[in-house]
Amino acid sequence: MSSRPAAGGGRWVEVDPARVGRWVEGFGERHGPPTTTIQGYGLLLAAPDGATAELHSPPGAPAVPDVPGFVAAATTPRRIGLLLARKGAVAVGVAAGEELTVSKVDTRYVQGRTAAGGWSQHRFARRRDNQAKAALGDAADLAVRLLLPQASTLAAVVCGGDRRAVDTVLADRRLAPLAALRAERLLDVPEPRHAVLVSAIAAARAVRILVRDPDPA
Repeated sequence: MSSRPAAGGGRWVEVDPARVGRWVEGFGERHGPPTTTIQGYGLLLAAPDGATAELHSPPGAPAVPDVPGFVAAATTPRRIGLLLARKGAVAVGVAAGEELTVSKVDTRYVQGRTAAGGWSQHRFARRRDNQAKAALGDAADLAVRLLLPQASTLAAVVCGGDRRAVDTVLADRRLAPLAALRAERLLDVPEPRHAVLVSAIAAARAVRILVRDPDPA
């Protein structure tokens, strides 16, 4: 389980689907038995002392009205597509539950920034932009080959890395069926490698919970 501050207050907690039931029990023990209401993102738990917990459904999980149903949906194995992109590197894959069943990683050289000025700087910038565009074009081709044939079997497509790079890849018209399955969450991952792709499965399946503690008296 990981935790980080949330913009606007509170904190985000990421919980493995199998541990969500116990987490909710602990929330009730600390703050009192909560009321549960269904929301667009999942479930809202509101405790008697003013504490709240927003349980955000993992990508591809159906909406449910109560905690037992939420846990059952979150833990049910689903097929999800993964698309990780940063600069000149891309990793795509399909996960069935916790297992990576299809995967491919590709890298292409993209020149770094230069300290040179004037005409040389513009020339290097153009070269870098052209290299980046070519790399993202290759990434789209890779997604067409590996992910597109699987689109009808996927519950969601979870992306990670650089948002602009991911947006550019999915803007390819051939990938419209995958773009339609894109989940809201964007995974924060380093440069895509096979190990990064494997570790992204847990992050893609995790239940994200926004916790806000009661106001101090």
